[in-house]
Amino acid sequence: MLAVGLSGCTGVDPNNSPPSTLPGLATPSVTSRTKPTTSEKAEAADYRPLLLTAADLTDAEDTFNQRSQESQPDGSPGASAFFVNDEDNRAISDTFVVYPDAATATATLRQATGTLTTLVAGGTPTPVPVGADGVTISGTHQDEDKAVTLLFFTEGRALVRLEFQSAPGDVTTDKFVTAVGKMQQVALRVGLAGSP
Repeated sequence: MLAVGLSGCTGVDPNNSPPSTLPGLATPSVTSRTKPTTSEKAEAADYRPLLLTAADLTDAEDTFNQRSQESQPDGSPGASAFFVNDEDNRAISDTFVVYPDAATATATLRQATGTLTTLVAGGTPTPVPVGADGVTISGTHQDEDKAVTLLFFTEGRALVRLEFQSAPGDVTTDKFVTAVGKMQQVALRVGLAGSP
């Protein structure tokens, strides 16, 4: 899971970068193949320019800073980035995987939607008008004392997972979650147009 070392308002551990695995998002064709070789990775598309930036996430309430960025999360085509605000009490993980076609992305999203209640306690998956088949869930982290909101959606052949973490009782607003999701949707729609 894209977890971060955020525990209440005590701050984020700068040495604890989030893993890039997308639980429940891998299709059998992805999980059964071997990891790409170094030469294959070098030839793979670099999707990092399609990620949101810290400036995209910063608003009147928070200034975010990028802590890490990765191409090919878990060996899959795509990208991920991790952001923390200046107070180290809010964090956002932005990850997307690019599949061979939109049908695969959609099928994988539907599979992942069935696991959302195992990732977030006390929440109910709710449709959201972001991308195709957008769904969000808010509640508390299953294993840690923090609020968490997950947003999943597809844009063409890309499947996006945005995770918002904060102190208990400081749940990220639906308005902010939707605005961030729509920014990532637009970046992918423009960036993936005509790409191989």
